[in-house]
Amino acid sequence: MTVIEHFTYQRVPVDGDVSLNVAVGGSGPPIVLLHGFPQTHLIWRHVARDLAADHQVIVPDLRGYGASDKPADLDGQTYSKRRMAQDVVNLARALGHERFALAGHDRGGLVAFRAGLDHPHAITHLAPVDMLPTLDMWEVMNGVSAAIGFHLYLMAQPPGLPERMIAAAPDAFFGHFLDAWTGRPEAIPADVRAEYLRASREAVTSIVADYRASAGIDREHDRADRVSGRRLGMPVTVLQRDWGDALPYDAVALWGAWAPDLEHRTITGGHFVAEEDPALVVRALRELSARP
Repeated sequence: MTVIEHFTYQRVPVDGDVSLNVAVGGSGPPIVLLHGFPQTHLIWRHVARDLAADHQVIVPDLRGYGASDKPADLDGQTYSKRRMAQDVVNLARALGHERFALAGHDRGGLVAFRAGLDHPHAITHLAPVDMLPTLDMWEVMNGVSAAIGFHLYLMAQPPGLPERMIAAAPDAFFGHFLDAWTGRPEAIPADVRAEYLRASREAVTSIVADYRASAGIDREHDRADRVSGRRLGMPVTVLQRDWGDALPYDAVALWGAWAPDLEHRTITGGHFVAEEDPALVVRALRELSARP
């Protein structure tokens, strides 16, 4: 298995029988890095090694992904972002940190966003990377342009059909996103790509459950917070690709409604920015961590 060099690996119990696979390296103020779809903690391999010079860097596989546990979704809430955010807080606490900075890409960004809302006293700084909060995401997708997110609609279907369809050709399905969303294909070398595909093949059911939760319970949680006026109280830096006509929305306005202390940066290149331009991400995270 491909690993982050010079990081130590362990399994950490976070919720009953659920344990996360986590890589830990460096020393200093803690920062947790959460990956997205269809990937594992390895998306952060360059960023993590750089940040380890002055941070303790904690890089888990989310529940349902990579080498972390994949519990059955019996109630539609096992993969809610609220539950996954609690995993992250419990993980940091198990490693000795009551407060920590948090960055999340794609699906990991949804978990990070929920952690920031649910655990404001634990999250010191927040960095969502190339994603929108669940409620906003569903609201901006419409018409033909929504075809870019066809997988969201597929995996929102009731249990059974999406799992069977994806499991019939998993490498073609997951590989499509690695190809279509990458600005620099060489940023994901063959061994890492193979690891992403292998891990995804073994996690079809839990990945679908994660996405299904976003069409259900996650959207409900976001709507309740919007109605109540709940906001992110910590400094927030958003790194976001301009998706152009495919996803036409005012990202600054959407994020500003959730984050009063916001710095929004539009980035160029592909979706997998932590692999395609790790220096940009490292610089942004260091600048964020310096904000009071």
